[in-house]
Amino acid sequence: MTQHLALIVDDEPDICELLELTLNRMDINTLSAGNLKTAYKLLNENNISICLTDMRLPDGNGIELVKKIQQQASHVPVAMISAHGNMDTAIEALKAGAFDFVSKPLELAELRNLVNSAIKLADKNQGIIAAPQQTHIPKARSQKKQDLLLGESPAMQQTRKLIDKLSKSQAPVYISGESGTGKELAARQIHNLSSRSDKPFVPVNCGAIPSELMESEFFGHTKGSFTGAIKDKEGLFQAAHAGTLFLDEVADLPLSMQVKLLRAIQEKAVRPVGAQKEEKIDVRVISATHKNLKQLVNEGAFRQDLYYRINVIELPMPPLRDRVDDIIFLARIFLENLSFSEQPFQLSEEAITALRSYSFPGNVRELENILERAITLCDNHIIQSSDLSLPVILSKSAETDNNSVQIEPNTQTSIQPSTKSTGALEESELIKALEQTRWNRKAAAELLGITYRQLRYKLKKMRLD
Repeated sequence: MTQHLALIVDDEPDICELLELTLNRMDINTLSAGNLKTAYKLLNENNISICLTDMRLPDGNGIELVKKIQQQASHVPVAMISAHGNMDTAIEALKAGAFDFVSKPLELAELRNLVNSAIKLADKNQGIIAAPQQTHIPKARSQKKQDLLLGESPAMQQTRKLIDKLSKSQAPVYISGESGTGKELAARQIHNLSSRSDKPFVPVNCGAIPSELMESEFFGHTKGSFTGAIKDKEGLFQAAHAGTLFLDEVADLPLSMQVKLLRAIQEKAVRPVGAQKEEKIDVRVISATHKNLKQLVNEGAFRQDLYYRINVIELPMPPLRDRVDDIIFLARIFLENLSFSEQPFQLSEEAITALRSYSFPGNVRELENILERAITLCDNHIIQSSDLSLPVILSKSAETDNNSVQIEPNTQTSIQPSTKSTGALEESELIKALEQTRWNRKAAAELLGITYRQLRYKLKKMRLD
């Protein structure tokens, strides 16, 4: 068993003694320093596992030490000891790279939880915790199992790099980005790489909970606290204890709930509905939304103080249009996962060009849906561009490539979406639409304002198929 060594940096002898006693009882050896100069010396001379430092020191402050350790020994988790209620200082420390913070006066249970999490992270950083054995699975699925966020584009590599850094901290993270960019996957990956990986990951869609049930869902309730409360029920915060709570679409929280969420994050405690006392909780909060949270703050729709509490560190998720090199890579993985026979589905060159030219407003989620639809529509195991059913107007960006799917303007006639019923469409109108779209049936149907099925029925009836 590895013997851990903790560095305690505080100029108050009583605090140092309390920390030493607590850590020694946890079988952790300690070294103490009363100032930054001594701390730097001990750090250079010893193999430190974790560090606990006070904010205010005689020759500087704890944030300087956090930054120094980040530069020289980034594998060492640093926890900040801050004055009670001084959240701004704690947030500043977390942004500098501190693992977590604990407020004075020190509560032993909270301190032990913090130290245990720090030790687990230190072991993980040093590779002491063995990776779980994996059974043989197909290549694409194996890669997906190890890394939830796939892709090798520069944007995705940068995102994974930031996720790796965030996993070494307990700081609240705000994940921003458009719908379908993989915000929940990013939150799961932060959790999986963190010291909390063996504890619950609890995702919740804030917009899906009725406002009248919100407090009970988040904080739980006691028996008889309201009509229908027939027994005690724990909330989402209690369910995520020692793990991670992922608040998806946090912008949808009503202002009345935002106040209570702010207190829970700030005090690390919740009070169930009907209870007289608060319960201490140990939860890392990761939040996300596709909306512009800063703009909502300016409009008064989201509390500014809560915004700064959940947005200690922001993780922006890149849209798929900024990851063009990943589109076909992701498409092939999706096709392998969606295949229902031994013969895998493949993309034609035309389909590859069309996908690379499309802007994907729905991002990765839309790509998966497009391919699922294409598998259903294609006649064999080769997916053509027509099977993708991409909106034609968005495919015009591929003007330089003759193989891309596009509508060529006709200088003599211009077909507008038809207001006639399908049966009333003239043969000449159908042929004209097909010629304009180079006989791309999906594009012609869209141009005529009818469904693809209606177009196929009409062509069959006119014996033009």
